[in-house]
Amino acid sequence: MSNYLAIAAATAALRALLEDVVAGVVAGSEATVARPGDTPDMTPAVGANVFLYGITPNAAWRNADLPARRAGGDVAQRPAAALDLHYLISFYGDDRLLETHRMLGAVVRTLHARPVLPRELLRQVAQSTASLNAADLSEAPEPVRLTPVLLNLEELSKLWSVLFQVPYALSVAYQASVVTLEAEETPAPRLPVAARGIHVVQFGEPVVESVEPETGARNPILPDSVLVITGQRLRGDRTRVRIAGQEVEAAHARSGEIRVPLSSLPPGTLRAGIQPLQVVHERMMGTPPRPHRGGESNVAPFVLRPVIARTAEDAPDVKVLPADGDGPRRIRVRVTPFVGASQRAVLLLNGSADPEGRSFALPLPRRDADGDTLEWPVGDVPAGTYLARVQVDGAESPLERGPGNGFTGPEVTL
Repeated sequence: MSNYLAIAAATAALRALLEDVVAGVVAGSEATVARPGDTPDMTPAVGANVFLYGITPNAAWRNADLPARRAGGDVAQRPAAALDLHYLISFYGDDRLLETHRMLGAVVRTLHARPVLPRELLRQVAQSTASLNAADLSEAPEPVRLTPVLLNLEELSKLWSVLFQVPYALSVAYQASVVTLEAEETPAPRLPVAARGIHVVQFGEPVVESVEPETGARNPILPDSVLVITGQRLRGDRTRVRIAGQEVEAAHARSGEIRVPLSSLPPGTLRAGIQPLQVVHERMMGTPPRPHRGGESNVAPFVLRPVIARTAEDAPDVKVLPADGDGPRRIRVRVTPFVGASQRAVLLLNGSADPEGRSFALPLPRRDADGDTLEWPVGDVPAGTYLARVQVDGAESPLERGPGNGFTGPEVTL
């Protein structure tokens, strides 16, 4: 998902991409972003001009965020608008030298060979343009793809004679899809389900059927858990397990089960949230036998939940820091594993002895580095005692449970 700067970032990246293309075809050419016919000096004398003439909802993603609100009207998940951007690329130059034709051919060739806006280009545009420094389109899950659009004679006539009211310039239309704009609303937290009545496993060939903690399927997967991987034909000549891009040896693999301690991964590898897992086989061939690439299982995801760390006194490492000057009070929480700078972390507070059941979700301010110590401004949260959870990319830290299945901690008092 992206913020409101995604449309401007896509346009700026497309302009930068076209400028590199046309500059290599016609000397002195450039790419601009302007409405054709606004003023004579807005469009280039020689080069290409990009104009966003319309947007439409993306048919495949327009309902992906539904329902966005619960029956009571509160936000269930962040609303997101999935859009297709429609661009008109016009070419200017000396037609006697076929400059416009050459630039058109180079642009069509390039966008056909590489029909996406590169993530690195989106990052460069955001860093080099002051008004786009906060743009995060480069981190969107779906790349922005460029597709040529056929405009018939009637549609072209309407664009140039009605919308622009200027003489026609050689043009081609492209659609950029998909750009998703996410709202800044934060869903109110809900307590986790204490008991579950269904468990879903995934199947594939070669087969990993389930990934569970050693403590049982109903328990969360934590950074110190031992994963139990079940399936079929899991053992090979050499068996390795790939988690988050890192491979570890499965020393005691069996045909139907593998056990892997998450602590065997290199330090700093894991991040809370959804993690991909694969079983990788290596075949021993040759004389002497050497490992060769074998089969790989289907990718099985599991959710790694963060944990609020403990102090030397075996208490949750949650502290309330006093206001510093004009700044608000802050809640400092130490968690494991590390939280990446690009991950979304939210502090969830639920009144532990509040008859009104008040709850608050505090988004973590933007950071520049990974870390395990996080600080949230308290703002106008009322005084009281709250159950505290840390949510990282949708994965929540577990609560402590006491007698009678009630939740007893971690707590923070404001």
